[in-house]
Amino acid sequence: MRLKCLIAGTVLAGTLAGAALPAFAADELHVPLFSYRTGPYAGSGIPIANGMHDYLTMLNERDGGINGVKIRITECETGYDTQKGVECYEQVKNDGALVISPYSTGITLQVIPKASVDKIPVLSMAYGLSAAAEGNTFPWVFNPPDTYWDGASAIIVDIARREGGEENLKGKKIGYIFLDAGYGREAIPLLEQLSSDLGFELMQYPVAGKEMQNQSSQWLNIRRDRPDYMIMWGWGAMSPTAVKEATKIRYPMDKFYGVWWSGGNDDAAAGGDAAKGYRTLNFHGVGSDFGAIQDIKKYVVDAGKSEVDPAKFADNLYNRGVYNSMLIAEGIRKAQELTGKTVIDATDMRNGLENLDITEDRLKEMGMEGFALPMKLSCEDHSGHHKVYVVEWDGKDWQKSGDWFSPDVEMVKPLLEKAAEEYAASNAPWPERTEPCLN
Repeated sequence: MRLKCLIAGTVLAGTLAGAALPAFAADELHVPLFSYRTGPYAGSGIPIANGMHDYLTMLNERDGGINGVKIRITECETGYDTQKGVECYEQVKNDGALVISPYSTGITLQVIPKASVDKIPVLSMAYGLSAAAEGNTFPWVFNPPDTYWDGASAIIVDIARREGGEENLKGKKIGYIFLDAGYGREAIPLLEQLSSDLGFELMQYPVAGKEMQNQSSQWLNIRRDRPDYMIMWGWGAMSPTAVKEATKIRYPMDKFYGVWWSGGNDDAAAGGDAAKGYRTLNFHGVGSDFGAIQDIKKYVVDAGKSEVDPAKFADNLYNRGVYNSMLIAEGIRKAQELTGKTVIDATDMRNGLENLDITEDRLKEMGMEGFALPMKLSCEDHSGHHKVYVVEWDGKDWQKSGDWFSPDVEMVKPLLEKAAEEYAASNAPWPERTEPCLN
């Protein structure tokens, strides 16, 4: 377990069992990042952590922070272990943390009940509990730009488009290979509903965390079942293993979809040339041809202030980390605007996230024109259910395949509302929202 203060160059030492945390400075913005640079999920966790760090570090180096206030970036290693993640949360919650980014659905599910008690917002960017998009039930939790249910519906939307319409999905077989944990199980209720509504057969292939690199039995079953399409909810070592196994059985890769978290460059590259055509969802730009990414290179990477391997700079998951920290930074800016304060607290940050309105003009100002679409949140909607697009692996990198399109929001939204009600009922007494709505 380590808690590393990058911008100050000092280490906040102490054990998890009772070490006193230093008092936080009154003239800083503390952004703790939960990461996993070690263990079986490190292949996915390292680029994410580097992207998150480097964007915030760039703001410090280029701009002196946000509106003149430096960002204190700390890192807590979770190893993608839920208990360690909860320990990280307990370690930082009294240290002026503005927002928690668990980067694990398992950790997110554990800290959601704590958020409203400790008054610290949780940003589970495109992961975690899909129902948390309902802001009236979960005022302290945010999952923009899309929920997992949006992601599952978007893949089905794209498959239906390729098949000539939803009516042509009837009788099709769609396989779902997933990490058998909270992350992989989260999308199942939505896929089951879609299976019932549209008439396709959903075939499930769970992969235990300890067996991520041994999927031969699952892929033998897939070869036997011959699903028309495959969907993957993989992470860490699971995703490259699945891509490699798919190529071994000569599964048609253009019929193999991954959710956005299964779209690492190393994930697809594991299949070699045979992986060409593998598809995954995305909601941000690929590569380094964006102003903000070039500023990261200039002020952070070239200056020796980054841990990223230069060969992996601006790959897909690195840019995902950049996107995550962009949301954090814009939440801080919005909170500063709403309060008139430059040094904000976690309650201010919650208001900032809930009132996010990133316009085209703002994206241009940030050097992110073309990197992301405008996004807007509200009191009722903490996700936004924004447009996504598909990228396809060409053997060397990801290439955009088709235009941006919307998930099936009309179908997903009422299901989320129902799921939020059920969550509150099963966790009674769930607190009623008392936070004022500023938008």
